[in-house]
Amino acid sequence: MRRRRPSENRVEWRPFVFRDTQMAARSKSSKAWLREHVNDHYVHQAQKDGYRARAAYKLLEINEKDKLIKPGTVLADLGSAPGSWSQAAAKLAGASGKVFALDILPMEPVDGVSFVQGDFREADVLARFEELLGGRALDLVICDMAPNMSGHSVTDQAKSLCLCQLALDFARCRLKPGGSFLVKAFQGAGYPEFTAQMRETFATVQTRKPDASRGRSSETYLLGKNKR
Repeated sequence: MRRRRPSENRVEWRPFVFRDTQMAARSKSSKAWLREHVNDHYVHQAQKDGYRARAAYKLLEINEKDKLIKPGTVLADLGSAPGSWSQAAAKLAGASGKVFALDILPMEPVDGVSFVQGDFREADVLARFEELLGGRALDLVICDMAPNMSGHSVTDQAKSLCLCQLALDFARCRLKPGGSFLVKAFQGAGYPEFTAQMRETFATVQTRKPDASRGRSSETYLLGKNKR
C-alpha cells in the first residue's frame, strides 16, 4: 500500500489569503475616500452653508446655468435623502413655491418641503406621493436617485437605469406642458437608449456635469426642457 507523502495531506488556505487581500484593498480604498472627503472643498462649503451634503452644489450649479428653480416653482425631488437638494430647492422656490420629496430612507424635516418615505418602485408608495401632490401639475422633477451599488457594473447599471425610467415615467405624468426634468444617470449600457426616450418627451435634452460632481465618477445629469 502506497504511503502518502506529507504534501498530499497539506491543506491550502487560499480562500483566507484572498479574503485578506480583498479586505486590505477595501481598507486602502476607504482610507483614500476618507482622505478625499476630509479635504473636499464642497464638503467644507456644505458645512459652512448648512447643507446636509455636498450634493447641494451640483443642483445649485446646474440651476445657476439653466434657471430651473425660481420663486414660485412647484417641484418633486425624487431620492431626496439626506435632503441637500430639497434644502437648496426650497430656498430657491421660496415661500410661494413648494417642494415634494420622496426617498426610501428617512429624512429630517426641511422647511417648505413635504416628504414621503418609501420605495419609489412600489405602487402604494407612489400612490401616497400622488396623494400628497393633491393633483398639482409640476414645473420640475429632479431626481438624484441611485441604487445600492453591488460592485457588479452590469447589475448596477441596470438598476440605475430602472430608477431613471421610473422617474421619467413619473415626470411624463406629472409635469405640466413646458416643464423640465433633471435626472442623474450613469454612462454605460442603455444610456443612449434612455437619452433617446427623453428626447421623445422633451423639446431639448442636454447633459450636465457640474464641478461638484467628482471627476472620477461616471455620473452625469440629463436635463430635459420644455415637456411636449
